[in-house]
Amino acid sequence: MVSKMEVIALYKNLLREASKFPAYNFRMYGFRRIRDGFRMNKDISDKKVIEEKYAEGLEALEMLKRQVILSSLYKAKNLVIENK
Repeated sequence: MVSKMEVIALYKNLLREASKFPAYNFRMYGFRRIRDGFRMNKDISDKKVIEEKYAEGLEALEMLKRQVILSSLYKAKNLVIENK
């Protein structure tokens, strides 16, 4: 059974990992997708569905970690809207 604290920790880990993208567009896209995904599924009450969604979230976290590594290998110049 997945606890509420585990789901919150997954959410925070996903956001933290998305913030590591060097490219602004990828970073903002990641934030939007994570927030929208959690908002869309906030009303799920079936334990089995929650566990399935949690497992999908863990897989997404691992994929996101790999994408951040790949993205850091091919850095681009910062956009004008980025503060650095």
